[in-house]
Amino acid sequence: MTYDADSDGIPKLGIGTWENTDGNECAHSVEYALDLGYEHVDTAQAYGNEEHVGQGITDSSVDREDFFLATKVWADNLEHDDVLETTEESLNKLGTDYVDLLYIHWPAREYDPEETLVAFDELYDEGTIEHVGVSNFQPEQLDEAAEILDAPIYANQVEMHPLLPQDELVEYAQDNDITLVAYSPLARGKVFDVPELTEIAEKHGVSEAQVSLAWITSKDNVVAIPKATGEDHIEDNYAALDLELDDEDIEKIDDIGKTERQVDPDFGPWN
Repeated sequence: MTYDADSDGIPKLGIGTWENTDGNECAHSVEYALDLGYEHVDTAQAYGNEEHVGQGITDSSVDREDFFLATKVWADNLEHDDVLETTEESLNKLGTDYVDLLYIHWPAREYDPEETLVAFDELYDEGTIEHVGVSNFQPEQLDEAAEILDAPIYANQVEMHPLLPQDELVEYAQDNDITLVAYSPLARGKVFDVPELTEIAEKHGVSEAQVSLAWITSKDNVVAIPKATGEDHIEDNYAALDLELDDEDIEKIDDIGKTERQVDPDFGPWN
């Protein structure tokens, strides 16, 4: 059955590919995830692996129209013409004539709302991209972009996990019919060292990773894209879709009360 992002939304769990730069390993992880049942693949120009992701898509048994594919335009490529040219390059590497979602990777460097967003509107109008997304945007950047864009903002991809709950951005997404896509949802491995998550994991007989992902995806308008390369981790993350946390579990995670950002470049809009 063809996947329809307009009616089905973004799949709750995707395969992330950040730092998955070994060509064969990257291709295999994408192929394995798709064949396992993942319906969301996330990459970016800056990851340097779009060609390998494309190979994994080709090698999989899943038809292109049956999953959600997203990539991102890097901060150095956000001038109007650069957006158009590099997006075409990304599509060629991915081996597709469209992506379901194209993100502005960061509101930084060459990002000029008037130039950048006009280019994204053009790609949207011609059908090269099904949806417009932004990444690492704060509420003020979201408001500004929404005023300039003709196309709706479909998603905002940000770091989110139990040590960085992003309450304000989650609420913004829910209030404005945007999907928040959580990257680094396992806090780059730190979720395995959080006592509250270990306690909940032992209670349910699952991993701390599954607990973190289930907590994220239990929220309205929020999905997660954990990176995994090995088949066992890809399977373990996918099993989070079957984990139902109870109210006590969710409250315990909500009350952790930490703000530990793992991805914090100097050009981050929160700095």
